[in-house]
Amino acid sequence: MDFSYLKIAEAQDQKIEQDPLLQDLDEEIRENYLEILTRFYLAFESTHQYAKDLQQFIDELNRGYYIQQTLETVLQDEEGKQLMCEALYIFGVILLIVDFHIPGAVRERLLISYYRYSGSKSHSDSNIDDVCMLLRSTGYISPKANNQTNNKTSKDGISNYPESYFARFKFDENFIDMVIGRLRCDDIYNQLSIFPHPDHRSTALSTQAAMLYVCLYFSPKILHSQVAQMREIVDKFFSDNWVVSIYMGITVNLVDAWDQFKAAKAALSIVETTAIKGFCLLRKEKMEKVLKQSQEILRDGILTDFFVLQNISKIINLIRQCNVLLRWYFTHASKTIYEISRGPVTQKMEQIIKLVRTELGYNELDLFKLLLNCSQLELEVKEILRSLMQEKSNRWSDFKKEALDRVKELAEAFSGSRPLSKIESNPQLKLWFDDIAKEIENLNSDNVNISGRTLIQLIQALEEVQEFHNLQSNMQVKQYLMETREYLTRMTQIINVKEDILINIQLISDLSYAWRLIDRDFTAIMQDAIKRQPKSVIRLRATFLKLASALEIPLMRINQAKSEDLVSVSNYYSTELANYMRKVLQIIPESMFNLMARIIQLQTDVLKELPTRLEKDKLKEYAQFEDRYTVAKLTHSISVFTEGILMMKKTLVGVIELDPKQLLEDGIRKELVKHLANALNVGLIFTPSGSGGKQKNPPTLELETKLDQLAKIMDGYRRSFEYIQDYLNVHGLKILQQELTRVINYNVERECNAFLRNKVQDWQSKYQSTTIPIPTFPPLQGDTTKSNNFIGRLANEILLCTDPRNTIFVELKATWYDKKSPHKEVLDSRFFCKMREAIGPAGLVGLDRLYTYMFVADLKKNIEKLQHNIENDQMWSSTLAQLTLELESKQFPGAYTTNPLKYYAAYHQRWLKVWPTMVDWILDLGHKQILRKQLAFELKSKSKVNAKNLESALETFNR
Repeated sequence: MDFSYLKIAEAQDQKIEQDPLLQDLDEEIRENYLEILTRFYLAFESTHQYAKDLQQFIDELNRGYYIQQTLETVLQDEEGKQLMCEALYIFGVILLIVDFHIPGAVRERLLISYYRYSGSKSHSDSNIDDVCMLLRSTGYISPKANNQTNNKTSKDGISNYPESYFARFKFDENFIDMVIGRLRCDDIYNQLSIFPHPDHRSTALSTQAAMLYVCLYFSPKILHSQVAQMREIVDKFFSDNWVVSIYMGITVNLVDAWDQFKAAKAALSIVETTAIKGFCLLRKEKMEKVLKQSQEILRDGILTDFFVLQNISKIINLIRQCNVLLRWYFTHASKTIYEISRGPVTQKMEQIIKLVRTELGYNELDLFKLLLNCSQLELEVKEILRSLMQEKSNRWSDFKKEALDRVKELAEAFSGSRPLSKIESNPQLKLWFDDIAKEIENLNSDNVNISGRTLIQLIQALEEVQEFHNLQSNMQVKQYLMETREYLTRMTQIINVKEDILINIQLISDLSYAWRLIDRDFTAIMQDAIKRQPKSVIRLRATFLKLASALEIPLMRINQAKSEDLVSVSNYYSTELANYMRKVLQIIPESMFNLMARIIQLQTDVLKELPTRLEKDKLKEYAQFEDRYTVAKLTHSISVFTEGILMMKKTLVGVIELDPKQLLEDGIRKELVKHLANALNVGLIFTPSGSGGKQKNPPTLELETKLDQLAKIMDGYRRSFEYIQDYLNVHGLKILQQELTRVINYNVERECNAFLRNKVQDWQSKYQSTTIPIPTFPPLQGDTTKSNNFIGRLANEILLCTDPRNTIFVELKATWYDKKSPHKEVLDSRFFCKMREAIGPAGLVGLDRLYTYMFVADLKKNIEKLQHNIENDQMWSSTLAQLTLELESKQFPGAYTTNPLKYYAAYHQRWLKVWPTMVDWILDLGHKQILRKQLAFELKSKSKVNAKNLESALETFNR
């Protein structure tokens, strides 16, 4: 129910009050979903509360509440203007993201549900009415939802969006104008110093451009009518850039977003064919050049400490160019994430993307190579720089000592006291080298500026002395001078290694704009690369670490504020990225399982199991050379995949450390769970009774066949995991047992939910996991038992086959026989052994638990019916009263024994309408109890064989 409910609230509530079933359903929804509804409402309320707090702060600034601080002075401060601009921008982003992720109709239903079910109407100063007004439906439908619904209105577009949405909360106009002014005119983050080249200006100001894009919606008059201002904005921020990332990879195309704004649309005249071709030609040439340079520099042996020290400025420039190209290619050559979807404009956007791709000669693999090269280059350079910073003082001292020793030796050589070959004594040079030695000795790494200038002067002096005094004629002196200059040069380089270089690389290498685009467009490419060459995982690690740099954006201000939310927010984004890594690397377990499926098929259907004793003549028959070679070849392929992922180092993603061995095990578990769940779901689908209600003949044939097939599949998995576990370096059988138990327990829990009022949701289940999720399947259409999953279908099929109305249970033989002559055997105790082989002990325990829930539900329902019949049916009450009186009488049976036929005829007539109903009730309850008894017997008898010590311990405890 959306907000239209408010008009008919009384009628709806009255309708619910008059119907006990609706009342019960209403109460059940309250008990099960109030917690999650409250969480959603708190998120909505926090949005409104944030806006109120910001509005209050602006009012206090305007009223002079803060002494010596006004709106103008705050915006003049370096940090102040950043925070004020971010405050408005963040509120706009929240509104857009809420509308993008939670459709308007869903928001209204959530708010109405909370309004109905919650006693408290608010948790803060915000009123629920204000929250509803702010977050009511805007009419916007995301492209994905739009494709699913084919909503005509959304295709034609929605007018005045999103400015009418932003106008629902009014801020001080002067504050908005001042913020837009600062964003328009200043470089508030000083990014132009990090991207100094004029061609990189749009990249340098990309963060500011995204903030300005969002904030302009708070002042739509600029977008509509201020042509000069919009031209200035476009020229400065969007001259070669018409796609912006507003927050964590949510990209927006200005052609789409500004189509209904006259001034903004006119200013975007840059986006026309000729200009686009020019932009693309320039970037195509740079792409070829940069891709070649990055490949050359990453060759083995190139990136050494000395090379990085000597060429750090060139390397940073190359990293800068790579990142500028990556941003432009990612954002402009692919479809945007956030679209308003106006019909004609959508077509124009598609034409622009097509034109860009054509002119660029767009190749996804080339872009992927550039991403890998850039990520690897950044990672290696940062590791070298960190190593240099840690060893900076030691290296400085070593270089200084080496340079000093050589200068002193030269001084001694020219003094004549320790002559080198063919060097004449020269007191002046001796004194000069002594002075140089003193200068070197006085150098201090703490005083960077003075030491740096001194070092340069010393290097120049050594070059001059070699030239003026003709010292190059002596090879030993020349060698000493050259080595001294080299050590002094290294001192100059090492003293300039600062934290600022790493910070600049971190800022340059931002990949937050691709947070969503990589998942959408490049996951398949990454997985294909891994499939072809498993060792490529090593290079992908660098890409994941580069993507992890995006975590700085949402965490920076939270960290600065020392907020308690830092842990939860960092954990959320780290988990998202870790899950994406698992998603990409899941191709390894998938490929392994495809290979293992062939191994399973060979082991179960082709290879003969070797007997304990074998005749010599039959040895060749059991050898099966070709088949065993195929198994060995498949096993080797699996071990290659394993080796690939294990070569990846431990990776810290945000606050989560990912161990490759654990990643491999989790991936194997995830794939195994998918296969087990599918095998159980498909393997336990039963055809209903024949048309006209005819019973299947024989009733248990299909059931036993299905269980035999399932047992064969499970045995295949068991044998294959037992065989392959050493090659994978995992505990295969343990994993198989744990995951099978978890799958069955989860499905039992879901099936038992049908009998519970307070249901266990997926996010509350101790068996479900986000890392290794258990897949769920929709209930089968036409299933008369209305089971949720395979365990329910199996339980009901067993009940149907052993229905006491059609079978007779003989306890001495623990066997069910057909009621009709000639009383054929329907099901015996061996059936439960088959079932254990198919679904394991966990399956038997799960069935026992499900039958218990069924028993309790039937018992409760029967007692309620009995109570109702006694209260409303005179025959039931009088009959049961008479029976009670007779049973409690001391004379019973007394006189009735003299004429039993007459008594039993009257007795039968009196109970004619009561007994059949009660017999059906008792049969159903007893039926389930007998099945539980057989399940318990099977578990007990097999545990004595397979787990003797545990069974004995349990037996002792029970005594």
